[in-house]
Amino acid sequence: MAATRSANAVWNGNLTEGAGTTSLATSGLGTFDVTWKARTEAANGKTSPEELIAAAHAACFSMAFSNELAKAGHTPEEVRAKADVTFVPGTGITGSHLTVEARVPGISEDEFQKIAGEAKVGCPVSGALASIDITMDATLKS
Repeated sequence: MAATRSANAVWNGNLTEGAGTTSLATSGLGTFDVTWKARTEAANGKTSPEELIAAAHAACFSMAFSNELAKAGHTPEEVRAKADVTFVPGTGITGSHLTVEARVPGISEDEFQKIAGEAKVGCPVSGALASIDITMDATLKS
């Protein structure tokens, strides 16, 4: 069954001096301020499209990795994922770097790295970001 999720944005003014909001419409969990400066300089309590993409990538990877581990017979105690999405003005989004730490009892380092790599490729958000470089550092914690 397909699922559609929605978000809304409102922008006022020109690109560099204007400001706007983005809202998580499906969940209703919040409305967040966005500005060009938050995108290219310090966030100062505002968000950017790249931060929202980073959140989506980290969440999606964590879910995909947990699923791949389960299919291989492993239950993770914890998966922590961080995504750093890079934006270059005039060029666009150039990459997403995943930093992953997980506690997975009974798994070897080699199997852990193999499954992490499969999850990186198989994560639907990674698929949506296929036009950029996606890198990863994965650490098996004891």
